[in-house]
Amino acid sequence: MKPLTIHALLRAYREGRLAPPDHIAALRAQWRGDDPAWITLCGEAFIAAQLKALHGASPDTLPLYGVPFAVKDNIDVAGLPTTAACPAFAYTPSEHATAVQRLLDAGAVLVGKTNLDQFATGLVGTRSPYGEVPRAPRRWWRAAWCRSHSAPIPPGRGACRRASTTSSG
Repeated sequence: MKPLTIHALLRAYREGRLAPPDHIAALRAQWRGDDPAWITLCGEAFIAAQLKALHGASPDTLPLYGVPFAVKDNIDVAGLPTTAACPAFAYTPSEHATAVQRLLDAGAVLVGKTNLDQFATGLVGTRSPYGEVPRAPRRWWRAAWCRSHSAPIPPGRGACRRASTTSSG
């Protein structure tokens, strides 16, 4: 699947050339369970609930209508484990981080949580029991800066449109 910009994706939705369930299903078909870029890929039921919340809305009423996004696994998502790449630290929050809630309220669809250097303290994203995260292509690394380099990987591969990150420096 050719990566789309958020603007192009919203235009395709407006013009009826694409619908969020079809777009996200196509993205999910590309994902591999052994990809070290991801710690958690959201399951079908989790994504279906978000898509159901979009019924009756459109790109004209929600600025991020159907835009898939990922968050680094040190950002809380209600019902999904947060590990910060340290299984011994894992907990499951009951509330979304404010940034996640704002994205969801704007119509974005969370598709997963990305790998990172443990506790986001490293510089190169290589210290994770979930696997070494390959560096993002240079242009994506610049556009979606994050010191552990993990969050830019899914957008750089076309696996989602946006990745929310943190910075320890």
